[in-house]
Amino acid sequence: MARNIRIVVVGGGYVGMYTALRLQKKLRRGEAEVTVIDPQPHMTYQPFLPEAAAGSIEPRHVVVPLRKVLRKCHHLTGRVTAISHERREVTAELVTGHVTTVGYDVLVVAPGSVARTLPIPGLAECGIAFKTVGEAIYLRNHVLSRLDAAAATTDPLLRRRLLTFLVVGGGYAGIEALAELADMARYASRYYENINREDIRWVLVEAANRIMPEVGPKMGRYTVERLLDADIEVNLETRVNSLVGGHVELDDGQSFDTDTIIWTAGVKPNPMLDHTDLPRDSRGRIECSAELQVDGMPGVFSAGDCASVPDLSKEDPDAKTSPSAQHAVRQSKVLADNVVAHIRSRPLKSYRHSYAGSVASLGLYKGVAEIYGIKLRGIVAWFMHRTYHVSRMPTWNRRIRIVFDWTGALFLGREVVSLGQINDPRADFHRVAGTLPPPTPAAAPPAQTNPPVGADKEERVPRPVG
Repeated sequence: MARNIRIVVVGGGYVGMYTALRLQKKLRRGEAEVTVIDPQPHMTYQPFLPEAAAGSIEPRHVVVPLRKVLRKCHHLTGRVTAISHERREVTAELVTGHVTTVGYDVLVVAPGSVARTLPIPGLAECGIAFKTVGEAIYLRNHVLSRLDAAAATTDPLLRRRLLTFLVVGGGYAGIEALAELADMARYASRYYENINREDIRWVLVEAANRIMPEVGPKMGRYTVERLLDADIEVNLETRVNSLVGGHVELDDGQSFDTDTIIWTAGVKPNPMLDHTDLPRDSRGRIECSAELQVDGMPGVFSAGDCASVPDLSKEDPDAKTSPSAQHAVRQSKVLADNVVAHIRSRPLKSYRHSYAGSVASLGLYKGVAEIYGIKLRGIVAWFMHRTYHVSRMPTWNRRIRIVFDWTGALFLGREVVSLGQINDPRADFHRVAGTLPPPTPAAAPPAQTNPPVGADKEERVPRPVG
């Protein structure tokens, strides 16, 4: 008896999870077996990270357990380190440290993207990214712990440094994280006797001449106005020269000290792709056809942040779809259908995107939205943002939990407790055991030498609508 067709999905992010979810619904029993490989056992719904960081949503509720959702798929918790299409093998380092190879007949490559960094002195040592639920939890605890430290010092220079927060990058992720965290910090200040709202300084730095360009100039200006109304300093057409030791130097001559540097200045394809024999473009993305099939490689498909896909909705024949969550979610449906069609020797369909609009939150009861050309702002746009994303959250289990979180926050207020101990839960035990090294102030979370696959989201593009 012939064996089942082996389908391997590299990455458990937007494309990986939604593709596997659709495959297990579309495939006939015994037709194929699907294996999903990702370093994390869950998929993160990243549009809710700002609210998770600000205490409006429980962080566990913005992640979807892959094993619970993909019941008909096999799972490998590990990091893909190489792909050889010549041998039709995927090499993965499992969570146990064991290295294994997995053979495939059909391959879906969706490792997503990682934070795009620049050679700025001090960035690697001081910067904090905002792409994972772990980073969201860390930022929440870190911001609140800075308020605790500032309330405990009488040194005015140290106090000013502790209460100064910098966000670099004016895309959707940066603006939403900035707005939510600023709201949380100022809400928390009411519980400190010696900290006023006016003492907390938030600074935004963006290299372009506008923020969130996808919503149009008018809505961009409105967003800047709302940020300024919230006493957030907005620096456009400004670049960071140095971040050494938390001392910020901007190219317009400004300089100041801070203990918090949040880096949201774009993304790039997962560097794991350097260890594959897949064709790639000048930006490092996998070259694909409109059918989401890798060029020259039948049976290999890709989509999301790591894929260069023709944009058939534009007249320019060289136009490519942007690496956005909007494209990733929609491409996964076409990709899954094309995998099934490939297995059954049927014609493949092309991916053609119809732009519906975008939504963004600017903090509690504030937002901007552009839906089918209609521009909304304020509480209406904020409500649209929440309504749309909770409807797109995978599984009713998570949707209901998030609505309960919102309801609790509405009546009981935000949670403003710093649980900084989770960053080093064994510190107290090591201290009493006499094995704890001297503490280092304001340490950023350790950098990942091999970024995880499956983070399908671009930080400078709109959230998906429709």
